[in-house]
Amino acid sequence: MAQAMKIAIVDDEQDMRQSISQWLALSGYDTETFASAEEALKILGPDYPGIVISDIKMPGMDGMQFLRKLMGADSSLPVIMITGHGDVPMAVEAMRVGAFDFLEKPFNPDRMSDLAKRASNARRLTLDNRALRRELSDGSQIIKKLIGTSPVMERLREDILDLGQADGHVLIDGETGTGKTLVAHALHAVGSRAGKKFVLVSCAALEEEALAKRLFGPMNPEDAQLPAIEEARGGTLVLEDVESLSDTLQAKLLSVMNEQGTPAETRIIAISNLQEAGKTSEDVLRPDLFYRLAALRLTMPPLRQRGEDILTLFTRLSEQFAEEYGCDAPQVSAQEAAQLLQAPWPGNVRQLINIAERAVLQARRGSGTIASLLMSDHEDMQPVMTTEGKPLKEYVEAFERMLIDNTMRRHKGSIAAVMDELCLPRRTLNEKMAKYGLQRSDYL
Repeated sequence: MAQAMKIAIVDDEQDMRQSISQWLALSGYDTETFASAEEALKILGPDYPGIVISDIKMPGMDGMQFLRKLMGADSSLPVIMITGHGDVPMAVEAMRVGAFDFLEKPFNPDRMSDLAKRASNARRLTLDNRALRRELSDGSQIIKKLIGTSPVMERLREDILDLGQADGHVLIDGETGTGKTLVAHALHAVGSRAGKKFVLVSCAALEEEALAKRLFGPMNPEDAQLPAIEEARGGTLVLEDVESLSDTLQAKLLSVMNEQGTPAETRIIAISNLQEAGKTSEDVLRPDLFYRLAALRLTMPPLRQRGEDILTLFTRLSEQFAEEYGCDAPQVSAQEAAQLLQAPWPGNVRQLINIAERAVLQARRGSGTIASLLMSDHEDMQPVMTTEGKPLKEYVEAFERMLIDNTMRRHKGSIAAVMDELCLPRRTLNEKMAKYGLQRSDYL
C-alpha cells in the first residue's frame, strides 16, 4: 500500500506550529514540528518521506537560508513557504530558489490542505521513481523479480548472469508478456555497465522519421535529449520491437555498430516480439544485422511451459493486489489450481497479472471464481482440465506445494500453526517441505 506522507512543520511560534499540525492531522497527515530550521535539518535528509511547510521569518537561520539548504540536499523536496501579508517579492524569490508554493498570512486552511495534498502526491511520485531506479540498477533485486523454480527459469537466471558479464550484443525474443524488457534491465544491472546509461527506445512507437531522429539524430538545438545512440554511449541501448525497423534504419544501425568496433562502445540489446506471429526476427531482419545482434541470444519461456511457477506467481500477485485493495486474497481450490496450470496463457505473465487482480476484486465483492475468469479469457477451455496434459498426480502435488507455501507465509514460518491449520503431523509436514524444496528459514 502507498506509504503515508509526512509533513514537517517549521516555525519558531509554538501556536502556529500547533495549529498547522492539528489542522493537517485532522486531514489524515502524519505531522512533526520543529521550532527552528537548525533543528529540522537534523532530520530532513535527501529521501525524506514527505514535504516541508516552513515560515520564512525565523530567528537564526531564516526560511530562505533553510530553503537553500534543503534544495542543495534534495532539489525535488516540496517546500511550502509561509510569508507575511503583502510580501510578494519574498514569495517570488522563494519560488525562484525552488519552493513548491507559498502561503500568505493569514492563510486559508483549506488552501493549505490543498497545497499539502498536491505537494505530497508530487513527493510520492518522486520517491517511487527513485526507488524504481535503484531497483533497476540492482541486479540481485531484478533477478529476484524473475520468480520461479521451474528448470526453464533456473536456466534463464543462470544465462542472465553469464550474458551480463559478457560484452557482446544480445537478442531477446519470445512471446508477448514474458518479461523481455525486465530481462534487458537485468542484463545491464548484473554486468560491467551497471553504473552507465541505460536507454530504452520502442521502435514500434514512432513513425520512421521520428524514430530515425530519436536513434541517430540530428537533434534540434531546442531538444533536451541527445540521440539515443549518443545518450547510451558507454552503456546499454535497448531496442524494443526491433523488427519494426525499416530496411533503411537497419542499414544505419548496422553501420553504427560496425563503426564502434569490438568490444562495442555501446552494448545493444534488441527485443523481438515475433514468435507468436509464426515468424522470428531472423525472418525479418537483414542477415548481417541479425547475426550481429544475435551474437548472444535469450529466448523467454512462455508461461504455459513453467509448470508450478504459475501457481507461485498467482499467489504472490493476488497477495500484492489484496494488500493494495485492503482485502483478503482469494482461496484457490484444487480444481482452480489445475485450471491455472492447464490454461494456454497467450498473454503470459502480463495476462496472469490481470487475472490475479480481477480475482482479488471478485473476492472483495464476494462473487465469482478464478475458473470463471479463466473461462472468460479462454472461451474454449473446459471446466475440468485434468483429462489431458499432465498426469493428475502432478496437479495434486503442485496444489499441495502451493497450499503449504501459502500457509507457511501466512504464519511467518510457525510450524505449529501450519501443522494445526493443515492437520498434518510434524514428520509429514517436514517430509513434504523437503520434497517440495520449502525451507522454514525463507518464511521467518
